[in-house]
Formats: sequence, structure tokens, C-alpha cells
Amino acid sequence: MNWVGFAIGSAFFAGLTAILGKLGVEGLNSNLATFIRTVVILFVVIAIITMRNEWQLPQHIAAKPVVFLVLSGVATGLSWLCYYRALQLAPASWVAPIDKLSVVIAIILGVVVLGEPISMKLILGAGLILSGVLVLAL
Repeated sequence: MNWVGFAIGSAFFAGLTAILGKLGVEGLNSNLATFIRTVVILFVVIAIITMRNEWQLPQHIAAKPVVFLVLSGVATGLSWLCYYRALQLAPASWVAPIDKLSVVIAIILGVVVLGEPISMKLILGAGLILSGVLVLAL
């Protein structure tokens, strides 16, 4: 499967996450719900790595990628904590579209921080996503 298949899988499971998460935070502290979700993810990833026999580490791991992976993990954790709290306070159909502003933010950061090329197609797509979020949020 190429990157598009995995990206579609990511979108599908992210949508499912909103609904299952909304059902899961009912009557439960959102931080505890995030912890439970995180532990489950840990075990799922351990199982996948084990089944694929991918426990071999490279002989040398540079510090820079590790630092960025740790920072990414912190950002993910903070995102999940905010997401589950938002799901506790509002319907999933309100929270999920606003969460998709992450796409626009990733596009902007990709261009500004990573120097990715900007195009009219990219600007139009980001604008349409932003417009859709505004329509759903207002």
C-alpha cells in the first residue's frame, strides 16, 4: 500500500476516533480517558512491532531526530488532552471539524518551517478547509 492508502486509513480511523472517544468520555475524567487511550495505543504498537519483527534498532541514532520525536510526542499528548476535554464539553460533530484546522496549521508550518513549496492548489485547498471549518463552527 502506498502513502495515499495509509493517509486514507488515517482519516478513517481519525473520524472513528471522534465518535468512539465521545462515547468513551461519558462519565469519565477526560485526562483519565486520554491515559487509557494512550495505554491501548502503546499495546497495539508493541503488538504490531512484534508481529513484524521490527525491534532492531539502528547501530547509531542521532540526537536530533530523537529530540523531535519526543517533542512530537509531547504535542500529540497535549492535542489528545485538549481533544478529549473538548469532546466532553461539546458534540463530536462540532469538535472534529475544528480539530481539522490541524491540516491548515500543518500546511502553514510545512511552508514556513520546512520550506515546502507553496502553490495555488495548496492555498486554495487550505482556504477551502478553513472555510469549511468556519461554516461548521459558526
